[in-house]
Amino acid sequence: MSNHVEQKLAVLGLELPPAPAAVGFYVPVIRTGNLVITSGQLPFVGKQITFEGKLGESLHDQQGYDAARLCALNALAQIKACAGSLDAVRRVVRVEGYVHSAPGFRAQPHVLNGASELLVELFGEAGKHTRIAAGVAEMPLNAAVQLAVWVEVE
Repeated sequence: MSNHVEQKLAVLGLELPPAPAAVGFYVPVIRTGNLVITSGQLPFVGKQITFEGKLGESLHDQQGYDAARLCALNALAQIKACAGSLDAVRRVVRVEGYVHSAPGFRAQPHVLNGASELLVELFGEAGKHTRIAAGVAEMPLNAAVQLAVWVEVE
């Protein structure tokens, strides 16, 4: 089976990681009908969080953007594990993004563009989605960003 989305990732110099394991008592991804929904994905590379800390304190906007992009890759790995192929995705429906924010940090939308722009690069018009961009005071494992992604599959 050809995987056009993964070919686009390769052109961008990116590789789909293995789907990260859950870090608590929950499932990392679930399918109900034609919806596949990921749990909150953190900026893991292997078992290591790569962007730790708060935006506007120990991390700057570009690091947050990169963390969101990495969370999106992990979410795509979960979606592939559930649906069998990223080419099964018909539409990205929703992105829920939480940014570990210091007091006064208000660039959450810019940070989450790291994920949103990647999804549109990969899926085109079908990658355009609704979104939540929220700043939070504390984050699991001190991660900079957490992302949940909802997609419609065939």
